[in-house]
Amino acid sequence: MKLAADCTDCLISRVEHESRLCIDDPLRVSEIVDACRNLLERISADPVPAPVIASRVHRLAYRMIGDPDPYRSLKKGNNADAAAVCRAVRGDLATFHDLALASVIGNTLDYGSQAHTVTDNFVEFFRREFAAGLTVDDTAAMEPLTSRVVYLADNCGEIVFDALFAEYLKKNGSNVTFVVRGAPILNDATMEDAVALGLDRRVDLLTPNTDGIAELGLNRDLAVPALADALDSATLVIAKGMANYESLSDDRDLPPVAYLMSVKCGPISAEIGIPVGSRVAVLRE
Repeated sequence: MKLAADCTDCLISRVEHESRLCIDDPLRVSEIVDACRNLLERISADPVPAPVIASRVHRLAYRMIGDPDPYRSLKKGNNADAAAVCRAVRGDLATFHDLALASVIGNTLDYGSQAHTVTDNFVEFFRREFAAGLTVDDTAAMEPLTSRVVYLADNCGEIVFDALFAEYLKKNGSNVTFVVRGAPILNDATMEDAVALGLDRRVDLLTPNTDGIAELGLNRDLAVPALADALDSATLVIAKGMANYESLSDDRDLPPVAYLMSVKCGPISAEIGIPVGSRVAVLRE
């Protein structure tokens, strides 16, 4: 999926947000925002998926901010919120469908979209959304394809639910490769976050998407060899969140892809024809 016109303001708003998390100087924040806007104007028409462009803009922002992980404290809070929910509801998460739904609800813990607000009461929110279920539910068609799974994770917070889902898959016979970011970007999960949850012991292979480069989604040009090999033999790719969708939606050289996400913005809504606010588990074969 290419960068849409509406993406520009959203991306720049995220640059301003992450700058303000670290810098209490409006003039310095403005300098960073202006530099990132100038970069975006130069590269926005490049024929690459939107996450490739967004990643370049965020990497410039982080260098100018002087902090490689501006969302550090928010990520810890998201994981704590998600862990509290898991303690409360884990007994209800018994099936493939239940765990897929839980991971989609966890995808709401996201600071990557200007149009989306993270809830302050995640336990209450989770119970309400779990009862409502999925807007689009292809989970019954996904489950038989799980012999060899590449699980592309997204945000902190939701990774707590992803860990439960991945563990369920492995216990039920799947070979699971679990993929996180190669370096901090937005509030996405990294190797540090995954190891803290014991994912290195709960899946067959835990790997970053890149070798130390902060990159949203899946950029095949930057993928580490272990990830490339896992994709070649996968029977199903589970792609969490919008950046992974944007990375893969035009890539036809893949096994079946299960897109699990909350639809948080207009461009994604228009692309897949599903209203903003929907919780979806969509299979593309």
